[in-house]
Amino acid sequence: MKNYVLKTYLIFCFLLIGLLAFQTDLNAENPLKILAVSEKHIHKRGSYQNSKQKFVTEKSGHVAFLGGSITEMKGYRPMVCQFLEKTFPETKFQFTNAGISSTCSNTGAFRTNRDVLSQGPVDLFFVEFAVNDDQDARHSGTSAIRGMEGVIAQIRHYNPYADIVMVHFVNPSMLETIQQKKKPLSSSSHERVARHYDISTIDLASEVARLIQEKQLTWKQFGGTHPAPFGNAICAAMIEKLLTKSWQETGSRTKHGSPEKPLDPYSFQNGRLIDVKNAKSDSDWIIEVPKWDTITGSKRSRFTSIPMLCATKAGAETELAFNGTALGVFIVAGPDAGILEVSIDGGPFQPFDLYHHYSKGLHYPRSVVFNSELKPGKHQAKIRVSKKSSSKGHAARIMYFVGN
Repeated sequence: MKNYVLKTYLIFCFLLIGLLAFQTDLNAENPLKILAVSEKHIHKRGSYQNSKQKFVTEKSGHVAFLGGSITEMKGYRPMVCQFLEKTFPETKFQFTNAGISSTCSNTGAFRTNRDVLSQGPVDLFFVEFAVNDDQDARHSGTSAIRGMEGVIAQIRHYNPYADIVMVHFVNPSMLETIQQKKKPLSSSSHERVARHYDISTIDLASEVARLIQEKQLTWKQFGGTHPAPFGNAICAAMIEKLLTKSWQETGSRTKHGSPEKPLDPYSFQNGRLIDVKNAKSDSDWIIEVPKWDTITGSKRSRFTSIPMLCATKAGAETELAFNGTALGVFIVAGPDAGILEVSIDGGPFQPFDLYHHYSKGLHYPRSVVFNSELKPGKHQAKIRVSKKSSSKGHAARIMYFVGN
């Protein structure tokens, strides 16, 4: 009899756990069932008739997402894709996931062409870089603007009919800033770009702060910097509110207007990746896939098969002729990352430390910009590996040079 009672009790417990898990999944899919998501932090600007008409009339559409790990992960992005497929069941969608973990808006601007525009004109575009511009790149307001404006300008230049939504996610330091009635530097800088280009924003960061203040949500429930399904669903619900309301309006397809002048004349509107084969290097530099098995530090598989311009000896020199107003490198910087000294057009050599605060145990992807305020035209750069180092090595592993 005791065994029967125990068995019945255990079955009841398993059923209860299953029911709770099922309810959690339901809530994660639709937080509106338990949360009143406000429109206060949904900043609607401009029209979204272009994407609606394309989806309805031509029954096809290209939807792209550009950002860091929050975009790359199975988070808000697939939720938005599901919403679009449900809203337009007869439409054949092409979805582009251009999220790369750890990358900032500057890197985003440099790779927009390769990762987004190369897939064809975008009808609806989502971009998020607030968290990575804050905690990873630690950008100044100027750098955050130059990166984000570069992304937006390229998307709109390639297809002036493209509808755009900018999203601001949140980390603990940004949340604390908002709770102190201040504005995080990264998201507020991106917001300036959005206003300049008349683009709607989803200020998830401020909405999360509001929900926590009103005790409708905890940071643990949200899921942290890389949100749990429930946290991502809050973002997706805000986007759904924005687009649903926008698509209820009437109108026809029309080109989006462009500002007379950029917000920053040095924004990366012509951001691009430059092949390392264009460099002229001495024998201490070699283009190869690094022998990762012999190199200390964690690696991400995304980068382990890429040929890179590599040097590990102090004094190694390379030169690059380029056009434009900016030059830098897109690298992976690990525990042995060194310092590059750069001279442009015969100027004095300036040091640029490749080592990152996340490089201690990881070969970390990052863009290092040497100069972003050059005069338009042709330039010549000399680059050498410094004898000084913040790490135990002098390694430079360059995937691409970057320019504007």
